[in-house]
Amino acid sequence: MVKEGKKAPDFSGKNQDGKPVKLSSFKTKKNIVLYFYPKDMTPGCTTEACDFKDQFKKFKNTIIIGISADSSERHRKFIDKYNLPFELIADENKKICEKYGVWQEKKLYGKTYMGIVRSTFIIDKIGIVQKIFTKVKVKGHVDEVLESLKKT
Repeated sequence: MVKEGKKAPDFSGKNQDGKPVKLSSFKTKKNIVLYFYPKDMTPGCTTEACDFKDQFKKFKNTIIIGISADSSERHRKFIDKYNLPFELIADENKKICEKYGVWQEKKLYGKTYMGIVRSTFIIDKIGIVQKIFTKVKVKGHVDEVLESLKKT
């Protein structure tokens, strides 16, 4: 299980262009906002992505990366439709989601199923998880993330 104050688990996946991406390849002088969301093009996920886009310039010295179980092709369409200025990683086999503990049992209208629990991880410049947001509510979330980054 990922914990605040511990090293963020490395992962590899493919971005919206089908290019391989590893978390460790982002080891720079920047913080990372790693956000997991259920599905491209859905109302809540679109709102969250567009909120990150709308406040993108405020994320100084920060890399934003979105992850869902959608394909690289679907991510490319999502980025193009909403002009998103950050990478999206395809986790079709849910290995990254499982590594970060966000692939969980969920309930909707009395039915139980497995899915991504909307979550965000702030990872500092040396790869340590500084803040974890679980069961994220979209409204106001980007402001919470920006506020937490001030403390990193």
